Amino acid sequence: MLQEVFWQIWREAARYDSRRGSPEAWVVMRAKTRAIDRLRAIRRREKTFVAPVDESVARSSEAPGENPGVAAETRGLVRSALDGLPEPQRRVIELAFFEGLTQSEIASRLGEPLGTVKTRARLGLERLKSIMGRA
Repeated sequence: MLQEVFWQIWREAARYDSRRGSPEAWVVMRAKTRAIDRLRAIRRREKTFVAPVDESVARSSEAPGENPGVAAETRGLVRSALDGLPEPQRRVIELAFFEGLTQSEIASRLGEPLGTVKTRARLGLERLKSIMGRA
């Protein structure tokens, strides 16, 4: 999969726009999108669902060499930033990032129009970026 991401980056390098972010962020987004697509394909193929993450497992899965205290602090910052969002925005972001749902799937689950879900996601992410930038 990593090779596929690098190949995609090579093919789409001309599409990079420095006004929208750093090259690193652009590469990470390509990798994240490819990984999410792969997970969704597996989920559809196996017709399984994503189980909620057990916090004790999440705590034990830090990257090798990562300071557990720093990881816990980062999780706390993210959690408090999420708690600072309005409920509708927080719910959309949690469904997208923690449950891996698409915006269409979120709209169906919440019974909301797709445009509303897209707006809530965009506004929520902008607010999270602002909150995390201050932290």
